Amino acid sequence: MNYRLGTHKDLDGICTLIKDAIVEMEKHDIYQWDEIYPTREDFKEDIDNNNLFTVYDEDKLVAFYVISGECDDQYKNAKWEFADDSAYILHRFCVSPKVQNKGVGKAVLLHIEDQVKDMGYESMRLDTFTQNPFAQRLYRHNGYEARGYADWRKGRFDLMEKKL
Repeated sequence: MNYRLGTHKDLDGICTLIKDAIVEMEKHDIYQWDEIYPTREDFKEDIDNNNLFTVYDEDKLVAFYVISGECDDQYKNAKWEFADDSAYILHRFCVSPKVQNKGVGKAVLLHIEDQVKDMGYESMRLDTFTQNPFAQRLYRHNGYEARGYADWRKGRFDLMEKKL
């Protein structure tokens, strides 16, 4: 797999991948993303901020993710184990439904952890929709622990953390 910083040329593929992911999630009664969030503008801003990374397998976009030091005020609801300045946050991690259940999500997650660790951070934080058993399983099986919760428009999200 080829990991690289996302560019504006990736936007169409990212938006298609998100639409495919929403269709797949809704087949499992997971209503976490929609036309309000995340949007093309969110991804454009992520690219402009150099926070969005793409994952290609040959010429096919199979995943993307955003990492940054920014988080919503709801993150204050957690009892974090590690200091704020030693943590980096994963946002909008999406794996193409075409490659799910083939180990791609885990492989990309491990790559992200290595990337964040190489940047000098000792822990990674994220939020995951409590009604998404697939994401919950991925993170919990890879050592993430719930530290609190956030309540947003779509419902409750676990705030999770892992020492890298």
